Amino acid sequence: MAPARPTITRETFQFFKDLGRHNHKDWMYANRERYQVAVVQPFRRLLEEMTPTVLELDSRFDTSGRTGPNFSRINRDIRFAKDKTLYKTQMYLKFSVPAPGKRETGQLYVGISKDTVTAGFRIYSGGKRKESTLALIAEPRTMATPDWAAKQKKRLGRRYESYWYTTVKGEWTKHEGWPASPEDWKKILAWIVRRKFTPAAATRATFQGEAAKVFRDLYPLVRFTSLEEGRKREHEPRNRSDQDSKKISPNAVGKSAAGKLKPSWRCFRQSFSGR
Repeated sequence: MAPARPTITRETFQFFKDLGRHNHKDWMYANRERYQVAVVQPFRRLLEEMTPTVLELDSRFDTSGRTGPNFSRINRDIRFAKDKTLYKTQMYLKFSVPAPGKRETGQLYVGISKDTVTAGFRIYSGGKRKESTLALIAEPRTMATPDWAAKQKKRLGRRYESYWYTTVKGEWTKHEGWPASPEDWKKILAWIVRRKFTPAAATRATFQGEAAKVFRDLYPLVRFTSLEEGRKREHEPRNRSDQDSKKISPNAVGKSAAGKLKPSWRCFRQSFSGR
C-alpha cells in the first residue's frame, strides 16, 4: 500500500506569503494557475477527506463544496473593511448545518494562513443579534443549564484556546477564556474555540486525522449552541446528480459576492474571522 500523501503542502503557505507581498490584481492574475494548484485543489481534497467525519457526526452538515457554505472567499470586500488590500492571505474550510431564515449557525473549521493553521469551532451572531442563533438557541439553553460552559471548559480547556467577543462602547472587544456566566451569554456576539497547529504539522499525512479529532471534540458545542432539539437525522446518501451540480467550479473559491451584513459587522468579520 502506498503511503498516504499530505493534502496541504509547503506551496500553500508560500503562496499566501507571496500574496502578502504582492497584494494586487496584476500579480493575482499572473498567478491564477498557481492559486488553483496551491490553494483551491488542496482545499477541495481536504473537504472530501473531512466529509465522512462531519456526516458521521451529523448528516445535516452542508458538504456541497460551494464557496460560502464550505469555502471562504479570497477576495476581500473592501467597502467596509479597515484593511483595503484586495485579497485575504488565508483560507477557511468550514462545515455548518443550514438554519431557517439563513441564520448563521456554529461551524467546524480548518483555517490556513501564511504561517498559522487552526482547527476548531466558531459561531457569530450575524447582523442582528436578537435574530441570531446565539440569541434564539444558545442563550436560552445556557440560561436553563448555567453550568454547561464550565463543564466544557473542564473537558476542553487544557487542549483548546477559547475567546469571545462583545461590544464595549460601540467597539468590538475580545475576551480571553470561556463565556461561563449567564450574563456573558446575554451579550456575546462571537465565540471561537480552537487548536493551533504548526505549518509543519499541517503538511503531514496525519493532519486530517488530527483535524477530525478536533471536530469530534467540538461538535457538542455546535449541537448545544446552534441545532434544534430532536434526534439528529441518520445519514442518507445524497443524489449524486444533485451533489455534483453543487460542486464548486475550478474558479469558484475566491469569487467575490456582496452580502447584506451591516457595515460594522462586515468590518468585524473581515478583521477577526476565525483568528
